[in-house]
Amino acid sequence: MASSRQLLIVGSKGMLAKKVAEQAINDWSITGVDLPDFDMTNSEQVKSMVKELNPDLIINCAAFTNVDGCETQEDLACQVNGTAVGFLAEASLAVDACLVHVSTDYVFPGSGNKPLSEEDHVAPQSAYGRSKLLGEEALVASGLKKYFILRTSWLYGPGGNNFVETILRLAKERDQLGIVADQIGSPTYTGDLAAAIFNLISHASPSNYGIYHFANDGACSWYDFAVAIVDQGRNQGEAIKVTHITPINTEDYPLPAKRPAYSVFSKEKYLRTTGMTIPSWQESLRQYFRERKKVSCS
Repeated sequence: MASSRQLLIVGSKGMLAKKVAEQAINDWSITGVDLPDFDMTNSEQVKSMVKELNPDLIINCAAFTNVDGCETQEDLACQVNGTAVGFLAEASLAVDACLVHVSTDYVFPGSGNKPLSEEDHVAPQSAYGRSKLLGEEALVASGLKKYFILRTSWLYGPGGNNFVETILRLAKERDQLGIVADQIGSPTYTGDLAAAIFNLISHASPSNYGIYHFANDGACSWYDFAVAIVDQGRNQGEAIKVTHITPINTEDYPLPAKRPAYSVFSKEKYLRTTGMTIPSWQESLRQYFRERKKVSCS
């Protein structure tokens, strides 16, 4: 029997949305929308869609996530990641829906050395970070009270371009890799982030709405992460060619957008609110590889 609770997933073709739909399938009646049929930057289309569906919950998985591309297309990034979030918030308010919006570690300057809390000072250093902060601000300014903003970091999962798949591809093509070792953060598996979203939804209340940080437990550099990915690939029988992975500095691999040097989150607020544990990034990476193997064998 179909659930009477209505869930609208915006950006339903994306990497996170796939896991959100998996988590929701037994408890929610799901509608997914995405380009080209649904344009979240069109305020009238957003209003009419939400009014027609009248969802109980909207989860916004849509974003312009090409970090370097945002540097040359900041206006578009601000429309998708910023202004459009305000449209979703206003539409949510009109039908009394709860809105979940996924944000990023890029809203922080990345210059500290202590885990970041939800109250820490935001100061994005890139066009992507500025556009995502604009989205947070548009949501808060909308007047909607029933919302969760989840900031996350280093996201990877099935069905999308991500660091894990990039490293595996390069490790099969090259003998040597140079990977940045002076940027520290926490990889996050989409399956865990999707579970965190619904853990928060299950604790929804006027006192619990607001901004939360979520990533897998622990911290590492991109270099550490790459080494672990290659090790897992070898363990799973992947045709790994690489023999040397060299740690390099950010300045040795210049990119258009500035990356946070340190963006490890404090998850205390999430843990306190939900009472749930968070898997380590190493544990979740192993889970991702188990899932990849299962898919390849099916």
